[in-house]
Amino acid sequence: MVNNVKQRLETILREVASEKGVEILALEIMPDHLHIFVSCYPQLTLHKLVKAFKGRSAHYLRKEFPHLLKIPSLWTNSYFVSTAGNVSSETIQRYIDAQSRS
Repeated sequence: MVNNVKQRLETILREVASEKGVEILALEIMPDHLHIFVSCYPQLTLHKLVKAFKGRSAHYLRKEFPHLLKIPSLWTNSYFVSTAGNVSSETIQRYIDAQSRS
């Protein structure tokens, strides 16, 4: 069941990203959080992207997996966003990929 939720969440996130013109470069879904590395145009309003990711995934996951209705909230209001800056894309992708092995 957990893998089904994880797979569906990934599909939803990729659908939202595609609609918004965002490329997902790396994605790691953990039991209590996720890491997502995206490439997007600078004018994108990031809080709206995060809201779209969280809102659509919560809606569809609760509809498709009734056991998730027992959880008061699938997402918190918090999130962390940062630009890649002086860190290479490869470094960020390695960090995200390593999360599944820790």
